[in-house]
Amino acid sequence: MGGASMQGEAALVTGAASGLGRATAVKLAALGANLALVDVNAEGLAETAALLGPSGVEVLVYPADLSQPAACRAAVAAAVERFGRLDALCNVAGLIYLANSHDMEEELYRRTMAVNLDAPWFLSQAAIPHLLATNGAIVNVASSAAAIGEAYAAAYCATKAGLVNMTKAMAMEYVKQPIRINAVAPGGMVTNIAVNFRPLEGADFDLIKRYSGLRGTVEVDDVADMIAILASDAGRGFHGACVALDAGITAG
Repeated sequence: MGGASMQGEAALVTGAASGLGRATAVKLAALGANLALVDVNAEGLAETAALLGPSGVEVLVYPADLSQPAACRAAVAAAVERFGRLDALCNVAGLIYLANSHDMEEELYRRTMAVNLDAPWFLSQAAIPHLLATNGAIVNVASSAAAIGEAYAAAYCATKAGLVNMTKAMAMEYVKQPIRINAVAPGGMVTNIAVNFRPLEGADFDLIKRYSGLRGTVEVDDVADMIAILASDAGRGFHGACVALDAGITAG
């Protein structure tokens, strides 16, 4: 990453128990960042922390249900208390429930909104004062679903589109201050979400194929590399950007 360094800095990564969140934590640790690992899956967090052991960085394991605003605020406070600073907030945690829009359960709709959109808001709200003090960065993980309509995923698409515009709006709000706020928008990746994917009963696969990439899935490590760039001094030229890593899904 071209000499990028986060030596002595601190980053908070959500969704760190597996998949892209875990890969992001590994990349940031390689840059020297101390890490607050946040996820609802405590066992997975412990596994990620064990992977980071050889890197020599300090690690805070913080299990939390980020659908709760108070948990978001507490996670940021715990990171700052442990490390004395915060230099990067990586909002990686996310979930998707496939459903026909007319019969999606309210509970699943609300949880989708809470984890994918509300949590980045409340985490950012708590983190920004600390990030302003360190010339830090926020990196939000959106999706190619922010740019195109995907059948059976209306709630998910809405959260990711909202997250992209939240990123841009916050970037403009703080454009005169020393903070960088960006997003990445990956296409489909081989993560727990993909591995556990179950087609919706009765789904029309002609519709699903419309947002399936002709070049296959995106590598998790490639997306984690971009998050690390945006979180570190290597990304100093980015502000208000949404970087697409989708193997051409949204190109046309």
